[in-house]
Amino acid sequence: MSDFFDVIYGRRSIRRYQPDPIPQPIIEQLLQAAVWAPSAHNRQPWRFAVITTPQVKHELAAAMGRQLRADLAANGLPPDAIEKDAVRSYQRITHAPLLILLCLSMVDMDAYPDPARQRNEWIMAGQSVALAGQNLLLAAHALGLGACWLCAPLFAPTAVRQTIDLPPDWQPQALIAAGYPAETRQKSRNPPAQITRYF
Repeated sequence: MSDFFDVIYGRRSIRRYQPDPIPQPIIEQLLQAAVWAPSAHNRQPWRFAVITTPQVKHELAAAMGRQLRADLAANGLPPDAIEKDAVRSYQRITHAPLLILLCLSMVDMDAYPDPARQRNEWIMAGQSVALAGQNLLLAAHALGLGACWLCAPLFAPTAVRQTIDLPPDWQPQALIAAGYPAETRQKSRNPPAQITRYF
């Protein structure tokens, strides 16, 4: 059990990686860990797009960068701040040896006639995808990789879908960047006592 908790407590969001490619058997282990997450109704609404090709990374980062620049400009940020943010995003995506795009599909989820329950069903699917992503992040750490969850696809779903030609029902949720770590990070957490109430 100590190894299990070492993985949980030792995982960090790593954003800098060595250039070494990730072997295919390790990628398959990451995906296998992801699909063993719990899911609503056991419908397993997660979908994965694995990206290792440099050209695809460049095209994806560029497309998302265009959306990011437009969004930040609409927020009224100065051009130099926009460019700094866009360049950082581009580097994080293109410098990662491995990208795994987490997507959500509603194909196998329940359908309801009223918007409130249908919205809840979609949220349940999103929670399921997030659980798969957490399994993947923990597996990456256990296998000696560094990884980072990037929420950017939520803000540029059309750019992501068009760039890598996703199936119509695949809704981009997050991008996990991974590789052998080129940095170490230390972070703390608030103790549970500060954020917990017992009833």
